[in-house]
Parts: sequence; structure tokens; C-alpha cells
Amino acid sequence: MKHFWNWIRNEDTGQRELWFEGVIASESWFNDDIPPAMFKEELFSGSGPITLHISSPGGDCVAASQIYTMLMDYPGDVTVQIDGLVASAASVIAMAGTRVCMSPTSVMMIHNPFTSAMGDSEEMRKAIQLLDEVKESIINAYQIKTGLSRAKLSHLMDSETWMNAVKAKELGFCDEILYTGDHHLPDEVSGFSYGRKAAAACLMNRVIATLPKAPMTVPAEPEHPPNADSVPSPNPETPVPDNRVKAADLEKRLSLLK
Repeated sequence: MKHFWNWIRNEDTGQRELWFEGVIASESWFNDDIPPAMFKEELFSGSGPITLHISSPGGDCVAASQIYTMLMDYPGDVTVQIDGLVASAASVIAMAGTRVCMSPTSVMMIHNPFTSAMGDSEEMRKAIQLLDEVKESIINAYQIKTGLSRAKLSHLMDSETWMNAVKAKELGFCDEILYTGDHHLPDEVSGFSYGRKAAAACLMNRVIATLPKAPMTVPAEPEHPPNADSVPSPNPETPVPDNRVKAADLEKRLSLLK
């Protein structure tokens, strides 16, 4: 098992610091009791506030869920400091912070869970149902932290949304932007989130805007309008043949069948 977390003692403050770097559990914690037991033992072996430094592209949803729950159960304050990228399952862990702080250069990404499956149509339906339930469980953590509606959070996940620190703070995913001090980041340039669907639509609009537009021409009026007598009259309507069978013919045909 690859150890993806590390504990250190801050020499200046004397507080414990927990570092998450890289993939969260490259080997799934599903049906594996040893890694979560190790993490829980290390977490509760000390007391007092801890600082969680996290920079991770995500990983195993099962491990993220268990770590989130353990951090929420921890009696001391947990300050989450997002140093770089926190994406996918890693963002779920970040929601366990008593206070979540982001570096001004950090980025948060949330999206729908995904998996791989094989089998018949029934197995595929089970996989879809599983993903739907996992998504709802992730929304629970996001909603507790942000207070956003489930519909809003679901839309952000559907779009695979990337947020800089200011946008994450605006939506409630973080509480503080580090190192800003008295400096205020201007809203018109700092509040940004990126979604794949929105980006595709924006790109398509830009492509359409660069296409040459066909000139609009108005037909010129004729110098001498034609006389009414010279305008050919429309062709008379072609008569529609009557294919109905008359009663006498029908009786004659039926008599031949007897």
C-alpha cells in the first residue's frame, strides 16, 4: 500500500500538520480495512488543532469518504490549506475543514464520479445507479459546507467546474484566500469558474463570430413593371382521378366470386 499522507510537527507552533500530496489512495479502500484503520489511529493519536495541507488531483471516492468522516469526527479544529490543485475526491476531503483556506494560485475542481464496468445490460444499469448514489453522497458534503442548493451543486458537477480561489470563496467552498492581507482582488477579473459545456458553447460562439457573413442584397425594382395582361395565368388544377368503385361494379365483381 502506497502511503499518500504524511504527518509532521510544526516547530514554530507545535501543532500537528497533515499533508496530502498526489492521488488519494491509488489502491481503493473498498473492502480493505487496513489503510483506514492506520489513518484513524494516526489521526486520533494526538490532540489539538491540526492543519491539513492538500494538493491532489483526486482518487478513490471510498477513501475520500472515510477520511472526510474521520476528520469531521475529530474533536479539534481542522484547518484545510489548499496549496495547489484540489480536484475530484480530494475536494470532498477539503469540505471537512473547520476553516478552508486557498492559496491565490490554487484551483478547485468538482465533477461527477465515474467508474468502469463490464457485463450485461443489467450490470450497466446497476453501475449507473451506483454512480447516481455516489453523486448524491458527494453533494451532501458540498451542501453542508456551501449551503448551495442540490440542483446548483448537481449542475456544477455535471459541467466539471474549475474554480479559482475567489470563485470558490464566492460559492462557499472556501472561507479565506491566503496571503492577500489588505489587498482586495477585483471582482471583475477574479471571479471565474470553468465548465466544459459552457466553454464549448463559448468557443462555438467565437468560431461563428469569425465566419464571413453573406451580404444582404435587395432585389432592384424593374424599370417597367409588366402589364397585367402579360402575366401568364396559373395553370388550371389537374383534375384528380376518381378511383372510387361504383356500387353496381362492386356487386358485379362480388357475383363473380360466388
